[in-house]
Amino acid sequence: MPTGLRRYYGKGDLHFITFSCYRRLPLLKSARARDILVRELARLRSEMNFRLIGYVVMPEHVHLLMSEPQKGTPSTVLQKLKLRVALKMRKRRRRAPPGQMRLPFGEPGEALRAFWQARFYDFNVYSERKRIEKLNYMHANPMIRKLVKHPKDWPWSSWGFYARAGIVLVQIDV
Repeated sequence: MPTGLRRYYGKGDLHFITFSCYRRLPLLKSARARDILVRELARLRSEMNFRLIGYVVMPEHVHLLMSEPQKGTPSTVLQKLKLRVALKMRKRRRRAPPGQMRLPFGEPGEALRAFWQARFYDFNVYSERKRIEKLNYMHANPMIRKLVKHPKDWPWSSWGFYARAGIVLVQIDV
């Protein structure tokens, strides 16, 4: 991530947030890992009382379109989300069968220091046109990456809410 990123909070804007797994490794490549992230996002949405407008969970990064929480900032939401997901993933990964050695994360032969890349990208969404642009970008991401042929086939996204079809794993606010 670039240095010198500035955050603009308190203006009432929505925030288009992108954050990545450590070294952009596909640490969210399993359905179980993506499910963990989505469950924690839903919990935090209720606890911190922010509006979630859209999301997509990809194998190595996540996009959120959200409001600021009633208390705190999007930074505090991301800090808690990243911590909870990393702790749950570490906890689950350590349950290896007896006699089988497992590394916490990463490729064989490499123990990673972190689950998440430090920092995140935050873009203030200040108009309806930008909100629609960011939602379309997010929902097309799994198709562009050739993970699915249609957004309806990627349940870790808010596409189903907007299309009024498919599974919606986290409540979406309009």
